[in-house]
Amino acid sequence: MPLLGAHMSIAGHPHKALLRGKEIGCHIIQIFTRHRIKWSAKKLSEKEIDEFYKTQKETSIIPVAIHNSYLINLASPRSNVRKKSFSTLLEEMEWAELLKIPYLVMHPGSHMGDGEKIGLKRIAEAINGLHDQIKDNHVMILMEITAGQGTNLGYRFEHMAEIFDLIESRERLGVCFDTCHAFAAGYDFRSKETYRRLLGQFDKIIGLNRLKLFHINDSKNRLGSRVDRHEHPGEGFIGLQAFSLFMNDPNFADLPFLLETPKEMDKNGVNRDIINLNILRNLVTAQVDRLKVEGF
Repeated sequence: MPLLGAHMSIAGHPHKALLRGKEIGCHIIQIFTRHRIKWSAKKLSEKEIDEFYKTQKETSIIPVAIHNSYLINLASPRSNVRKKSFSTLLEEMEWAELLKIPYLVMHPGSHMGDGEKIGLKRIAEAINGLHDQIKDNHVMILMEITAGQGTNLGYRFEHMAEIFDLIESRERLGVCFDTCHAFAAGYDFRSKETYRRLLGQFDKIIGLNRLKLFHINDSKNRLGSRVDRHEHPGEGFIGLQAFSLFMNDPNFADLPFLLETPKEMDKNGVNRDIINLNILRNLVTAQVDRLKVEGF
């Protein structure tokens, strides 16, 4: 069964994200280092790092990813924003290294009217500079597929391929596939036929070997809406069939799947993260034998 988890808050202390993940039944978690729309974050103390390691050992929860601040924009036309984005990204890479978290997930950025070619080039130049500055850092940056709102980049597989072509240390870069974002960007994968077509496109343009992590979210909006609004699995326009295809695919058996769905309780006061994780686990249990028989 794939590794399943959710995004967890570090409020109070970084190690509390692990405890929160354990409480709802996660195998893995993703965290922010700071509020998602703030630049600043405190530095990690030795005590916090030690407590994080200790709690990880006690809970057996694997922190697989840090998601970067939404303010980071390496493609910005404004040099001061690019500079601040670079320094913030560097801080987050250092956090991930200190906590031994393997992936840093980032939205590629927005060209703000300067055009996609220029924006993609700026992103690649910044990542090359980052890699040069921290050669001994073991964290892999994962470029996240986006919904394509406004002038955001990363909503086409070709954008990712172009960034990879401009990166010098390509082994230090991967892709995060967000199901809601890809669907909103116009990629359909709700049937076996469209799912196979999607994987074929991804493999041809980017390479399946570069896909390292999934954000498994339904969509509040229709296919191709270019609107990024996450919904609980099975309650949006994507539906559970699509999630069962991803989660039962042997190509992704060892990859992490993370929920980024609304943090709320159902009408009976049950945490929706718990419900959603159980829904996804049941998809694997219910579908795997049938899919093997069908030769999927």
